[in-house]
Amino acid sequence: MRIFFLLFLILSCFVPSVWSTQEKTEGQKLNEFFEEEWERGLKENPLFATFIGDLRYNDQLGEFSLASVKRNQQHDLEVLKRLEAIDRSKLSDSDKLNYDLYLADTKLNIEAHKFPGYLMPVNQLGGIQQNAPDAVRDLPFHNTKEYEDYLSRLNQFPKAIDDTIELMKAGLAQKVTPSRITLRDVGKQIKAQIKQNPEESAFYQPFKQFPETVSTADQDRLKKIGSEAVQQNVLPAYQKLSDFWEKEYYPNSRETIGISALPNGQEWYSYMARAHTTTNLTPKQIHEIGLGETKRIRAEMDKVIQESGFKGSFEDFLKFLRTDPQFFYTKPEDLLTGYRDICKRVDAELPKLFGKLPRLPYGVREVPAYSAPSQTTAYYNPGSLKAGRPGWYFANTYKLETRPKWEMEALSMHESVPGHHLQISLAEELENVPKFRNFSGYTAFVEGWGLYSESLGTEMGFYKDPYSHFGQLTYEMWRAVRLVVDTGIHSMGWQRQQAIDYFKSHAAKQEHDIIVEVDRYIVTPGQALAYKIGELKIKELRKYTNDQLGDKFDVREFHDHVLGNGAVPLSILEQQIKDYVAAKKQ
Repeated sequence: MRIFFLLFLILSCFVPSVWSTQEKTEGQKLNEFFEEEWERGLKENPLFATFIGDLRYNDQLGEFSLASVKRNQQHDLEVLKRLEAIDRSKLSDSDKLNYDLYLADTKLNIEAHKFPGYLMPVNQLGGIQQNAPDAVRDLPFHNTKEYEDYLSRLNQFPKAIDDTIELMKAGLAQKVTPSRITLRDVGKQIKAQIKQNPEESAFYQPFKQFPETVSTADQDRLKKIGSEAVQQNVLPAYQKLSDFWEKEYYPNSRETIGISALPNGQEWYSYMARAHTTTNLTPKQIHEIGLGETKRIRAEMDKVIQESGFKGSFEDFLKFLRTDPQFFYTKPEDLLTGYRDICKRVDAELPKLFGKLPRLPYGVREVPAYSAPSQTTAYYNPGSLKAGRPGWYFANTYKLETRPKWEMEALSMHESVPGHHLQISLAEELENVPKFRNFSGYTAFVEGWGLYSESLGTEMGFYKDPYSHFGQLTYEMWRAVRLVVDTGIHSMGWQRQQAIDYFKSHAAKQEHDIIVEVDRYIVTPGQALAYKIGELKIKELRKYTNDQLGDKFDVREFHDHVLGNGAVPLSILEQQIKDYVAAKKQ
């Protein structure tokens, strides 16, 4: 008995946790869960990990196979069980928000299991023929280790192509492919990556310039191994993809354009509409909102035309904007300089409208030539302070005669600041939140903010000439047209030419841009709905805040509160703003 008592005393001294550990709180369980899921996500997506500056998996490419898709779907079910085992009522208010967001996302993911979008990994806007060479540009190359990591990834490239082909073959078997008309340039995109000389490949570019931290001997060695890796792994893999594309995939892709033609197509589209808009609006309701918005914006356009002094019809004015040489640059470098000038002038106006600005800078780049013909007018790629990479605003210089000057101010405010760069960078810099919150990408919030940002140009002293003002309205009309056209194609049986004609009759954008846009809506059902739905909600909340607070309304405070929690569903944003207004009144 005495021996047992002494043993008890010894154990209690050296391992007190055995006797005194209290049960974890629900908040602790939740945050441990978030951390575990974040770590798993980085391991499953090593390119994303590298992208945000976490280099632990820098030598891995990741898995793209059908087996990995099924494995992740099973994991979603396990995640739901773990979340539901946590007692939400015992969480703090901030943890309740994190819990609700993760739970809703998980349920959306599970609902998506019945819709095999993963069987369409390649289209004209993205896929391994574009995403892989683009990723090379953003990888770190600061030392010999990072070059060795890159070589490891190059050696894994053939499997990535094989996995992609496996998914596409499964898609063919189930008759789940993108619409053939949209894929006409993809074969060229793939062939653009196949070079006779490996040193001309985008994948060899990192070996053409080394930092001083890499010794001369290592440089010579890495150049040789790098050339061999591209020659033996990358180029044959792309050739295999090209052969499969030309002989099997493209000829057997579907001729229909709407997602409604696919299995469970109508249900699939309704799901996509809900997921992208974070609302319960039906396709028919969204279509009606679009018709109303196009009518309203058209009236504003007519007013601008009248104020400009132009003599002629609406169609005549659109033709004038599309064809008059005064509206177009003749050199790509001049177009990029024009964009950079606009962005620098916007930067100086931001403190008037925002109390908090991101630390991360951004720059303007040219869209890569291999993707430019099928790519949109511009897009934004996020940066990372941890990775030492700025945000990049990519401008398309292909077919300069389709890139009018009058669209540049509105476009820049959407893609750079106060649009995507400002919003996404502020979210990445949020502190004291689970890491998934720094990278949440609710389309209605992100793109709704981008479109709302275009309207801020007037408050910042832009759109002074009638053409730029009309350009801003054209971009707003463009997003209203999306509501009509996207729902028309995927829910109401519209044909492609019908969508193009509707677009042309309502907006001054060039025909090439319109065709690229319509084809984009065909391969990304529902995504285009998010812009206008999100913008309308943010404008509604600004009006509500202004009406409620009167003289106490501060636009800088309002914007800081909209952006202060990162991207969230529109219903949660509305509650957050109403809570802010109530607190401000008190």
